[in-house]
Amino acid sequence: MDPAVNYWLMKSEPETFGINDLKNRPDQIEHWDGVRNYQARNMMRDGMKTGDLAFFYHSNCETPGIAGIMEIVKEAYPDHTAFDPDDKHFDPKSEPAKPSWMMVDVKYVRTLSRIISLAELKQKPELADFALVRRGNRLSVMPVNKMQWDFILSLE
Repeated sequence: MDPAVNYWLMKSEPETFGINDLKNRPDQIEHWDGVRNYQARNMMRDGMKTGDLAFFYHSNCETPGIAGIMEIVKEAYPDHTAFDPDDKHFDPKSEPAKPSWMMVDVKYVRTLSRIISLAELKQKPELADFALVRRGNRLSVMPVNKMQWDFILSLE
């Protein structure tokens, strides 16, 4: 893989939008909207580049875990859902001229052969420094280093 590629983990509730929803989108591409945490937004805005890869993580479900892989195909741009009063992600403080929130476009790469559960990831000493397994980390977007990426894929 390209050494310039960065790796990420992005969380979504599968009842709202799961890996199969992305797979079934036209061209298997969708915008990743609704991020309402400044630290996660900054990672999307400042760190994510076209060609980066991300784990698609199913959260808030019976078996939270990594379900698939997606690629960043469009870098950060204003999240239009923040401007729509009828959208659940509406933010009256965010204005089109000065948007508070950003989103990226992602493309389905593949579904993993199995969900790699959070419980399993927490048991691996190789992942002790991985943000996902650290207590209290609830960010919906987080970086994954190359060693962590490769190790997680080896569990599949």
